[in-house]
Amino acid sequence: MLDRYKRQISYLRISVTDRCNLRCTYCMPAEGVVPMSHNDILSYDEILDLVKVAVESGINKVRITGGEPLVRKGIVSLVEMIAGVKGITDLAMTTNAILLDEFAKDLKTAGLQRVNISLDTLDPDNYAKITRGGNIQQVFNGIKAAEDAGLWPIKINCVITQSSDEPDALMVRDFAERNGYEIRFIHLMDLENGFFEPVEGGDGGNCAICNRIRLTSNGFLMPCLFSTKGFSIREMGINEALDEAIQNKPESGGKNPEGNFYNIGG
Repeated sequence: MLDRYKRQISYLRISVTDRCNLRCTYCMPAEGVVPMSHNDILSYDEILDLVKVAVESGINKVRITGGEPLVRKGIVSLVEMIAGVKGITDLAMTTNAILLDEFAKDLKTAGLQRVNISLDTLDPDNYAKITRGGNIQQVFNGIKAAEDAGLWPIKINCVITQSSDEPDALMVRDFAERNGYEIRFIHLMDLENGFFEPVEGGDGGNCAICNRIRLTSNGFLMPCLFSTKGFSIREMGINEALDEAIQNKPESGGKNPEGNFYNIGG
């Protein structure tokens, strides 16, 4: 699938929930969010139908996101369903790892290949402050469980405010390098004002080679994180929504004052 700028669209990010068990300062308000109604959230069968059509159209990489995907009931079943779609060569999940100790083995058995884990500091107090109450030991337990289960390579996503030379970022880099994990430094983004920079150590934020589209948990295909456009697979049908999302993919990111990281799958 080529967009208007001749970019091959092969990567689908799927947000399965807008809920999370943390309240990171750059992602969610302290009081949390009003959760979507059950009827608004896509069923696993609806997600699977979309994935099948997307793969037939050229998607071969799928990432499951949230919110926090592990808080959605039955998430292992969804992984198994998606893993069974012939043509997917890369099936991954982004998680805060708080529940990964519980799920890692079953996720691997279901067909998940690897995980990206959000970790912005190694300091327990700073972690609790950034996440508004999170326990960093649970993250370490989840990382160890992922490694033991064979969810590899493990990639660490570290959000930075200024640069990757910040003290917290340097600690995370050292931790990753000592353990053989890959590190991604993600500059703090501003959807409303359209501020983003390329990810250090990854391809995100490089508009010239962007190959992704996003499915929100309530069924809208988004051409870009920094775009207000969304195309409902329920209202338009999967094929039309998919085609519109790809053909409306902008040359570069703009502004999205209506969006939030927790419901687009940042």
